[in-house]
Amino acid sequence: MPIDLYQVPGSAPCRAVRLAAAAIGVDINLKNTDLMAGEHLKPEFLKMNPQHTIPTLDDNGVYLWESRAIMTYLANQYGKNDSLYPKEPKKRAVVDQRLYFDLGSLYQSFADYYYTLIFTGVTPDQAKFEKINNVLSFLDKFLEGENYAAGKTLTLADLALVVTISNFKLMDHDLSKYSNILKWYDRIQSEAPKFNEIESAGMKAFKDFVDNLRKNK
Repeated sequence: MPIDLYQVPGSAPCRAVRLAAAAIGVDINLKNTDLMAGEHLKPEFLKMNPQHTIPTLDDNGVYLWESRAIMTYLANQYGKNDSLYPKEPKKRAVVDQRLYFDLGSLYQSFADYYYTLIFTGVTPDQAKFEKINNVLSFLDKFLEGENYAAGKTLTLADLALVVTISNFKLMDHDLSKYSNILKWYDRIQSEAPKFNEIESAGMKAFKDFVDNLRKNK
C-alpha cells in the first residue's frame, strides 16, 4: 500500500519531508493539494487532519502532520539503520534540538519577515530582519568546525535546516558572511539523496508562487 503525502510542491516543510523520505529510501505517493481551491477543507481531508495543514501523511490509515514529526516517524518506522535519527539518547537529543531550532527560530524568522513581505507586500520592521541575521549567526556558530548540523553524519536536522536556507537563498537574503553555513549547504546539496531533483523543482515552484503574488499586488 502506498504512503500518501498531501503536499504543495513549493512548500519548505513538504520539501523537507520529501528529502527525508529519499534519504530513508521510502517511496511516497505525492498528492498535490490545491489550497486556493480549498481541497484541504474538504470533509475527507478534515477527517485525516482537523488542523487542515500540509504536509499531511497517510500511511495506510496512520495520519500525521507537522513536517518534523513526519520526518522522525518515517525514520523510526522505515529507517534501515539509525544514522539519520540516532537511537542513542544523547545523539538524538542534538538532532531534536536542531529540529526545534529550525521550527522555532530559523524557519520562524523566515516566516515572520518574508511571508509578511510576500503575502502583504508590506516590508516588516527592521527588528524582524535583524532577528533573521541573529538566528543565522547562531546556526553559523553551531556549524563551526563541523560538517553536519548534529553530529558527524547526515541527519534529519540537516534535511530540515537546509530547506530553510534554500528559502533564504531564493529570497536573495545576503548569506555571504555566514561561511560555515555556505560550506555546509554545499555539502548537504551534494550528499543528500535526490537533493537537486527535489529542491530545484520545489524552489522553482516556490519562486513562481512568490512572483505570481507580487504580480497581482
